[in-house]
Amino acid sequence: MNNLTDILHIKYPIIQGGMGNISNAPLTAAISEAGALGTIGVGTMSVEEVEEIVINTKKRTGKPFALNIPVSITPHLKDMIRLVVKHGIPVVSLSAGNPAPFIPYFHEHNVKVICVVASKRQGKKAEDAGADVIVAEGYEAAGINSNLETTTLALIPQLVDTVKIPVVAAGGIGDGRGLASMLALGASGVQMGTRFIATQEAPFHENYKSTLVDAKDDSTVIVGRSVGRVRRVMKTPYAASLIQKEQEGVALEDFSVMTSEEYHRIGALEGKLDQGFINGGQVSGLVSDIPTVAELLERMMSEVQEIFRKLSSRGVQF
Repeated sequence: MNNLTDILHIKYPIIQGGMGNISNAPLTAAISEAGALGTIGVGTMSVEEVEEIVINTKKRTGKPFALNIPVSITPHLKDMIRLVVKHGIPVVSLSAGNPAPFIPYFHEHNVKVICVVASKRQGKKAEDAGADVIVAEGYEAAGINSNLETTTLALIPQLVDTVKIPVVAAGGIGDGRGLASMLALGASGVQMGTRFIATQEAPFHENYKSTLVDAKDDSTVIVGRSVGRVRRVMKTPYAASLIQKEQEGVALEDFSVMTSEEYHRIGALEGKLDQGFINGGQVSGLVSDIPTVAELLERMMSEVQEIFRKLSSRGVQF
């Protein structure tokens, strides 16, 4: 057990990334049941919608899971904070905004706080504010990304050298090799989003899953850079239309509408890839099958052990 698994009371040093408005109980519970930390992302959903997912998740698992609250995005910030305490959710993940004002309240109620950052400066500020764990997300990741566009490989060792609390690597990780590499860089674990989409328990449209399985190394694209809203998505007809709109000089307000969670749902849940987008990280090119969550996690941990064994046999000591 490392410091991350000890803090979060999980078996494997793996966290599910928040998935915003396509979050659901079946996948979150399956991840927690299998030994990692499942996460419900509140996105822009109503309190009633999120509470229903929380209740359903608690019916499916008695193991720890987290609630991801994007501070500057949810229109129900105070209610979401209260929801964590009301339902005794043991871990909260704070992203897209300043977490400092809320950390003391969570600690008063014995809730562990994860802060999502994209730079050394943000990581140090989160640590100083009292965060228990930092998730450092690189430019390879799916969905909304930092305008800094720093890669995971460059970000993690710099952040590990900056803070004393556990650092979790996010972006570009989808198998045991990715986990092993981040551990070697000093991270205490990893956060994954894209890889969990292509699992049997994930209730997303088959068009989404098949797009990931068929993906190559260049199957994702950045949209929104022209309006300061960097987002990595899978290359689909709808993504092509977003790029076309940017080339024509789309306004931020119009682009925000076209990349709202409603169009995310259309792509991810309805599978209409010409009418809605699907998030996907650069790790998509490594996705080749659709295992159960338990099979995926067990395979990853076996791969890590085999990697370290082979390195040790070559004289590399750990």
